[in-house]
Amino acid sequence: MKTLLLTGSILFLLCACDSSDKIQAKDGEVSSAIASGVENDEELMAELEQIRKEEQAEEKRLASTRTTMSFDKLIHDFGTIKADTDNKATFIVTNTGSNPLVVEDVAASCGCTTAEKPEKPILPGKSDKISVVFHPSASQLNEQKKSITITANTDPKVSMLEIKGFVKP
Repeated sequence: MKTLLLTGSILFLLCACDSSDKIQAKDGEVSSAIASGVENDEELMAELEQIRKEEQAEEKRLASTRTTMSFDKLIHDFGTIKADTDNKATFIVTNTGSNPLVVEDVAASCGCTTAEKPEKPILPGKSDKISVVFHPSASQLNEQKKSITITANTDPKVSMLEIKGFVKP
């Protein structure tokens, strides 16, 4: 049974190969143009160089749109707070670069925390706010720490903020 299956697989592979595909043996190594879609090493190297040039051009274009940002604080400590209450914090973000700052996303690490991002680009030298609301439940007693991830057209692309507090019943 195994022999029949192996023989069938080999026949299938042989039949599936297109006779126009170029397979060459050179210095004991078998090479094929099937995978690369090119005829020889020179064409493959030229194709690779073209891809590198395109990647460098895209990186240069992206670098020209990046900027930098800073925050008035990286951590907000609510102190002692009660469960099932809204606790609000504001982080001021400033564009410290030379291109408009676009905050693409703000995401909280927990469903008990929501964050709102600036909707419009922030011009160089200007500031805006990221508003955060922490609403701990009764099951979240004692010390709590939550993170807010900011994604923007900066380098690095992702920044982190933190809120914390001691939750009591």
